[in-house]
Amino acid sequence: MKVVAFNGSARRNGNTAILIRHVFKELEREGIQTELIQLAEHKVQGCIACRKCFTEKNKRCAVGDDIINECIVKMLEADGMILGSPTYFADCTASIKALIERAGMVARANDDMFKRKLGAAVVAVRRSGAIHAFDSLNHFFTIGQMIVVGSSYWSIGLGGRDSGDVERDPEGLKTMATLGRNMAWLLKKINEAEDTPR
Repeated sequence: MKVVAFNGSARRNGNTAILIRHVFKELEREGIQTELIQLAEHKVQGCIACRKCFTEKNKRCAVGDDIINECIVKMLEADGMILGSPTYFADCTASIKALIERAGMVARANDDMFKRKLGAAVVAVRRSGAIHAFDSLNHFFTIGQMIVVGSSYWSIGLGGRDSGDVERDPEGLKTMATLGRNMAWLLKKINEAEDTPR
């Protein structure tokens, strides 16, 4: 079993990545493979509304000059995914939104190809706007017939502008650990059900 996470932060090892790694720690403890994709290393753009994904139906975006198609392949190969973003102007970042737009359209064009995969949102915030960002990330999962994993609170961590500030948010860290445990539990239950003869 594998979970892939996409960090939409402009900071590779900032607060969002730290929160994702706290989720990963619990998943890895349960023997689940993890992979973190840093969108900050790549220039990505949003959907250009060409709708070629609906005519081609090849599980790819027609815009092929960036990492998005590689991300789509990783999403298809994984059992679950995490979308992570800091809060920028009361929403998720433009890079994670570009991934949502393009992977989402390709999925819709290909019979909701991520359906029944697990999804979880992780948000870092300095002050406010996190719930809107959290909702934006989760809408990707719910429109695609995915299963959203919950935690003991919304999976949001509070921190300042400096990398590492979220480490001083014990409730946020507890929420990430619970999210990781819940995701591992659900992945195992689904895996057991799929292995059970009918």
